[in-house]
Amino acid sequence: MHSPSPLPLVDLPVRRLTRGDLVACADLSEDRGWPRDEHRWGLLLSAGTGYGIAEPDGKGLVAACVVTSYGPRLAAVGMLLVAARHARQGIARRLMRHVMEETGSTPLALYATPEGQRLYEELGFAQVGRTERVLGRFRAEDRPAAVTTRPAAADDLQAMVRLDLPVFGIDRTHLIARLPAFSDRLRVAEEDGELTGYAALWPSGDAHVVGPLIARDTATAKALVAALAATTDRPLRADIDARHEELLGWLVERGLEPGSRTTVMTYGVADLPGDATRRFAPLTIATG
Repeated sequence: MHSPSPLPLVDLPVRRLTRGDLVACADLSEDRGWPRDEHRWGLLLSAGTGYGIAEPDGKGLVAACVVTSYGPRLAAVGMLLVAARHARQGIARRLMRHVMEETGSTPLALYATPEGQRLYEELGFAQVGRTERVLGRFRAEDRPAAVTTRPAAADDLQAMVRLDLPVFGIDRTHLIARLPAFSDRLRVAEEDGELTGYAALWPSGDAHVVGPLIARDTATAKALVAALAATTDRPLRADIDARHEELLGWLVERGLEPGSRTTVMTYGVADLPGDATRRFAPLTIATG
């Protein structure tokens, strides 16, 4: 009797991931030269739905991604990774097609690396924006910030959700509610008792990442970043919406260096909902 020939990798079944797959997901990140980011994978797998293709020998994952749903108006696809040894075999396309079938008529958004952009264009995604990564040691300004910020308190969460809703155009309560546990620091900007912005600082490899960064204006965004930077001695990283040129220029002046770029892409909707003028940085760049 001949043993059945193994299935081609692109024909292997896609399964739902759970928090039990956390280490395998982090192994994938490391395999592709990214920080392991178990912390970030933990958030995404609890707040969203993970999809993966298991290695035929049962040891680890061939590929993985996470879909964070915001109801019928939008879902975000992130962390699409294929193990280096299985690259360029159609696996990313297979996984994305599965995600698109699962999400049905719900519009999709993602952040594409230069390597992934062509695939998404072939699948019907359109470019709607860019983000610019900056990374380095933040040098504090001599003068105090013009905007008042303070550490977030438990009773700020509802006000943060109210502030976030028009900025992102979708209800992100299930993510914002996880921010106090996920972030090392969570800070709000306030004027006359009203919240005008908020930002989180969370660990990734040997760096601290600023995101999300929601602010009424650039001065408020700067104040939040400066206040968070003052609480860490690690390098700072941020993925800033490229439209916010003033903030990007200021971050470079303060010692951060320009890094990789990602392309914001959507499918089934002409642009991201919400108010981009107040959306300086997302929670977590979801690259593919």
